[in-house]
Amino acid sequence: MDIQLKKRPWYVRYRYYLIGAVAFIGLIVYTISQSMGPRKQRIDTERIQIAEVKTDHFMEYVDVEGVVQPFLTIQVNAKEGGSVARIVAEEGSMLEQGDTILVLVNPELTRSINDKRDDYQKQLINYREQEIEREKQTLTLRQQILQAHYEQRRLKKNYELAKEEYNMGIRSKAELEVAEEEYNFKSQTAALQMESLQHDSVVSNLRRQMLADDLKREHKKFARELERQEDLVVRAPISGQLSYLQASPGQQVGSGSRIGEIKVLSQYKIHTSLSEYYIDRITTGLPASILYQERRFPLRITKVVPEVKDRNFDVDLVFNADMPDNVRVGKNYRVQIELGQPEETVVIPRGNFYQATGGLWIYKIDESGDKAFRTPITIGRQNPQQYEVTSGLAPGDRVITTGYDQFGEAEVLVLGK
Repeated sequence: MDIQLKKRPWYVRYRYYLIGAVAFIGLIVYTISQSMGPRKQRIDTERIQIAEVKTDHFMEYVDVEGVVQPFLTIQVNAKEGGSVARIVAEEGSMLEQGDTILVLVNPELTRSINDKRDDYQKQLINYREQEIEREKQTLTLRQQILQAHYEQRRLKKNYELAKEEYNMGIRSKAELEVAEEEYNFKSQTAALQMESLQHDSVVSNLRRQMLADDLKREHKKFARELERQEDLVVRAPISGQLSYLQASPGQQVGSGSRIGEIKVLSQYKIHTSLSEYYIDRITTGLPASILYQERRFPLRITKVVPEVKDRNFDVDLVFNADMPDNVRVGKNYRVQIELGQPEETVVIPRGNFYQATGGLWIYKIDESGDKAFRTPITIGRQNPQQYEVTSGLAPGDRVITTGYDQFGEAEVLVLGK
C-alpha cells in the first residue's frame, strides 16, 4: 500500500533561490550605501608616518647649499701693450703685492723714450745756455753802472772844485756851467742805467721762470715715458693666489687687456642662490650659520644681487668670526639663513602632504586611533623641518604627514595592518 507524502512548503523548496536573492539585495544595499557615504580606504600604518601637533619654538629660516669663494678677486690687466718676453709666475702660485708676474717688450715705446730723453737733454742745454747769456748781460750792465757811478763821482768833484775856483775868481761862469751840465748828465745817465738794470732783472726772472717751466714739462714727459717702461713689468696689485693667467711667450698683449686673476685668500665668503620667493625678505645684515662637525659658525649676508635668473637670485655671506679649519675654495656647506626670531606657535613636521594638498587639508586621526578624516587646515610660515598651523588643528592632535600619493580621493582612511 502506497504511503502519501506530504508536500513541502514553498519556502523550503525555493530556499536556495531565496538565499541568493537576499544575498544579491544585500550586495546592492551595501554598494549603494558605500557610494552614498564617504569614500574609505584601508591603509597599513607601517607605510605612513604619523606626527603629533605640538606647540613649539618656530623659527623661519632658509636651508640652502652654499659654495666657498674668495672674499675678493682682483683682475690683473696690462697697463701697457707689448709682446710677452718672459713669464715669471705660474698659475696657482702665491704672490706678494709687487711680485713680478710677467715681462713685456715694446720697441715702439723704447724709441719714444729715447726721443723724449733727447728732447729733455736739448731743453736742458738750451736752459743752461740762456742762463749763461743772461748772466753775461747782467754783468755787462753792472759794469756799465759802476763806470757811470765812477764818472758821476768824478764829475761831482770837478763841479765842486769849479764852484770854489769860481768863487775865488779863478774860473769863469761859463766853465762852471759846463762842469755842472756834465755832472747832471752823468747823474741822469747813472739813474737810467740803474732803472735798466732793474728792468733787466725783472725780465730775466720772467724768462728764467718760463724756461724753467719748459724744462719741467719736458722732464714730466720724459718721466711719464719712463713710467710706461716700468709698466711693461706686470706686477701683482695685491697679495694672493694667481688663480688664472692667460699669456704665453711671444703673445701680443694690448694695453688694458685682462691677463689674469688674483684671489685674496685671507678671508672667504659663501655664495648661494635663493628662490625668488624670498627676494623681498633677504637683506644685507641678516644672520645665518653653518653647522660643521657639531659646531655652528655664524655668518651674515653682505651682498644681495636683486637680478633674478632662472627664478633665483644670488647672495653672498661672510663669517662673523671663526671659520672651519678646512675651508677651501669650492667646498660646499649647508647654510641656514634666519628670517626672523623664534616664536611659540602650533607646528607639525614637514611631509609630502603639503605637495599633495597644497596645505589646504590633512588627514587627522580620531580619538579611537582607527580612522583618519580629511580636515581643512591653514598653513602659515614654514622652514625645512616644520610647518606653522594657524587653524584647523590643536596641540595633541595626531595627523598623517606622508603617503598621500597612495590615498587617492579617499575621505576616510581606515588604519590597520
